[in-house]
Amino acid sequence: MHASDAAPSTESSRAALVTGGASGIGRAVARTLLARGDRVLVVDLPGADRAAVEAEGALFFAADLTDGQACHEAVAAAVAHFGRLDILVNNAGFQHVAPIESFEAGRWRTMIDLMLTAPFLLTQAAWPHMRERGWGRIVNIASIHAKVASPGKAAYVSAKHGLLGLTRTAALEGGEHGITANALCPAYVRSPLVENQIADQARLNDLDEDTVIQNVMLDQAAIKRLIEPDEVASIVAYLASDAAAAVTGAAWDMDLGWTAR
Repeated sequence: MHASDAAPSTESSRAALVTGGASGIGRAVARTLLARGDRVLVVDLPGADRAAVEAEGALFFAADLTDGQACHEAVAAAVAHFGRLDILVNNAGFQHVAPIESFEAGRWRTMIDLMLTAPFLLTQAAWPHMRERGWGRIVNIASIHAKVASPGKAAYVSAKHGLLGLTRTAALEGGEHGITANALCPAYVRSPLVENQIADQARLNDLDEDTVIQNVMLDQAAIKRLIEPDEVASIVAYLASDAAAAVTGAAWDMDLGWTAR
């Protein structure tokens, strides 16, 4: 089903937009919100698994969010279908590992556009709809790299640090309107993004992939395992609920004890 094919819903359940929702963390978030009765519009690239998204009950909107106009169109599609937009989960992203000296400027711009500029534009477009109802929840999937850095990840770390700043600013501006904004900062999650990183890190550090997981990804962790997408989704669902009305501007660590040292 194309997002433009469905009639607007008249149900009273809350409406959510989840970017990067066709796989990994985003798909787990969409599934969790649907299970509790929310209506969900998943935004992902045209080549994503539309059939799987729609089979689980979400609407699918194909868009490249590095295009600023597409961000506004995605929000407009959600409002057209649901008559409202209550929850925005900025999750879309990708990773590229390379030292600063050889990091391509074009790839830098694409990563910043997707993981920092797009969340800003989506927040900006969603804001009046949330303010009108006096209730809104913005959850930014920021990564523990919003707080710490790793070699070879200049663009990713910069985007995530910036996303944390955007989160805190939105929290301050949204308080009087019933809009909360929070950043969730997980360490390595068992997702396509992380799986793709393993080979990159192995090449960058001249290690085999098992060693990368244990000695690079989990070296600083107290809990020596990857985080499951459903674990992240459960925290997103809380932050996007009435129960979290007093939680805003937070950088919610979910880092297996990485930053406890």
